[in-house]
Amino acid sequence: MIPQLFPLLLLPAGTVLLLAYALRPRNPVAAAGRLTLARTAVVFGGYAVVSVEVLSSQGWLTTSGVALSWLLALVVTGVAAGWRRRRAHPGGAEPRTPLIERWHGLTRVERTVGVAVAALVLAELVLALASPPNTYDSQTYHLPKIEHWAAQHDVDFYPVRIHRQVTYAPGAEYVLLHLRLLTGGDALYGLLQWSAGVVALLALTRVTRQLGGGRRAQLLAAFVLASTPAVVLEASSTQTDLVVAGWVACLATLALDGVGRQEKPEKAVPALLTGPATVVLLGVATGLIALTKQTGLFAAAPLLLWWGLARLRRGAAAGRTTRAAAGLAAATLVILGIAAAMTGPYVWRVYSEFGHPLGPEYLRSSITMQRHDPPALVVNAARQAQTLLDTPVPFLSDWTAAGVEAVAHALGVDPSDPAITFDNTAFPSVAWYPSEDKAAYPVQALIMIFGAVVCLVRPALGGAARTAARTAGRTAGRRRAYAMAVLVGLVLHTSMVKWQPWGNRLFLYLVVLAAPLAGLMLSAAFGSEVRRARIPRRRAHALLAGFLTAVLMVGGVAGALSALYGWPRRLVGAQSVFVLDDWHGRFVQRPEWADQYTAVADAIRASGAEYVGIIQSNDTWEYPWWLLLSDRRLFAMQSMLPNHPANPPRVDAVVCAGGEALCRGTLPPWWEVRMYGEVGWAMPVTAVPKNVPKPAGSGG
Repeated sequence: MIPQLFPLLLLPAGTVLLLAYALRPRNPVAAAGRLTLARTAVVFGGYAVVSVEVLSSQGWLTTSGVALSWLLALVVTGVAAGWRRRRAHPGGAEPRTPLIERWHGLTRVERTVGVAVAALVLAELVLALASPPNTYDSQTYHLPKIEHWAAQHDVDFYPVRIHRQVTYAPGAEYVLLHLRLLTGGDALYGLLQWSAGVVALLALTRVTRQLGGGRRAQLLAAFVLASTPAVVLEASSTQTDLVVAGWVACLATLALDGVGRQEKPEKAVPALLTGPATVVLLGVATGLIALTKQTGLFAAAPLLLWWGLARLRRGAAAGRTTRAAAGLAAATLVILGIAAAMTGPYVWRVYSEFGHPLGPEYLRSSITMQRHDPPALVVNAARQAQTLLDTPVPFLSDWTAAGVEAVAHALGVDPSDPAITFDNTAFPSVAWYPSEDKAAYPVQALIMIFGAVVCLVRPALGGAARTAARTAGRTAGRRRAYAMAVLVGLVLHTSMVKWQPWGNRLFLYLVVLAAPLAGLMLSAAFGSEVRRARIPRRRAHALLAGFLTAVLMVGGVAGALSALYGWPRRLVGAQSVFVLDDWHGRFVQRPEWADQYTAVADAIRASGAEYVGIIQSNDTWEYPWWLLLSDRRLFAMQSMLPNHPANPPRVDAVVCAGGEALCRGTLPPWWEVRMYGEVGWAMPVTAVPKNVPKPAGSGG
């Protein structure tokens, strides 16, 4: 990190504040502040990724180029905020209640739930700020690609052995690139996923409200999501699952504004947001989802379809079917056009390189299902459910895995068939422990599943029954339609994405969407309507409420333990973020590599080498070389890109990761190779410095 560059962050920070002011809703609308947040997040994210492509096209992806782009954004948003201020009028938004009054208006239980959510979010923030990036995938491909872009001043493809650096969607890394160029380092990288988690959390509470949920339902929905172990663990990481979940949550709340009138539990708020601005926001949100992680489109598609059908229905009800159809066609073209414009440059680069917009065949076949017959789909869904619901109870975990295998064999499907299983993996896999890559969340998942079932079968529970009959019917219809949209997204995911040991985190965008259904169900279970019922029913209700309270407490403990003892970032213990220094904190998952990488870099510097080649396998860590050798020119000695073969200049030395055989097989026989465990260096014998140190216990 270069401290003197920190003031440059004031440019995007000021832009966000002015943008939020300019995007405040002018008409009465429920949860106006949270709607403003969703709008601001979408516009901010859209500008971040589009500006990267624009600057890249001119070779201006530098600190000065990015700073100027944010200065321009600051000026434009300042003008927009001033224009919005002049057009402000009384009553333009829902009256705001001071926070202190809201706090005093909460019940004791609601305060407890709110404090628990805030504590989890705060713990995640501490982890995000105190821990350096140490996600395994980030060391391999998420973060090295950012260094390549910063070095070459554009986002064009480059020779690389680890194809995931160019074949995986780069939306989240585009945003991180702004932080990299404005600060000079990676100290704030963890804030992206944390911020996305906060956006998702607040957006889902607004979705809950749009579905007729009151304050209690919103708090319970927030608690279910905030305590989900995978959410807690990823909120401080440099993965991308929470980022796409945040975009999906924003799209959901924007789309729900167009499917019917919004209701507060006490009264209706007459607002229906379906104008051109909303259409543009939906297009930007769709583009962000596609550019971050394409699986998020499985949820975006049914939500947008619902939104479109609602427009047609309103037009037909008003006797303007033709006009409504034409308007929907235009809106569809705008949404698809914006999404295509945002993703087009990257997709074109992929197509130009590999001849397919989704990348090389080996990538497509490793992730997407190669079988779609009913038995294969059933087995894939069953395996994903078993991994998602895995528990630390050995006999239960073994029993469920054996049950899935029995079902697979009964259907004539190999439970580890490569056509439905990620490359070189086998079912089952232990997933209960709090690791950001695998963590299961059985408590939260079961609550969400139960909530979805309730909203499909009895959607009027938990609030709609207290309103007028017509309003209750609309609310119940929206709940059922929303639950169906979530279900469609789930079916698409399980039928298109192969099972993999790390698959639990891929569901986070659906977890965010399902949390409101859980909140609505829990609110109904804890509601007071049953008090007017007969005594036997009240007793049954009390037992159910007590059981759900215990379940929520178990889920809350799981979330808290994920923050305290999670992997690879934790608040307590010998490997706490407060115990390890910055360098060794990066190597928590491979502690023996920390000194090995350092020793190799020391040898390179001692040799005076300026041009350094990189030899590595497909799953080794490249990012440490960029940190240790930032003052050297780094070049790939291998490449999997057909149009970007490895063609380095005459290198002075080479760093290796992946084993001695790999290193020696790529170099001239007269070069000396010295390995330090799994990493090493190579250079001409005449360039080897004297007394090169070795780390203690190295294998070299």
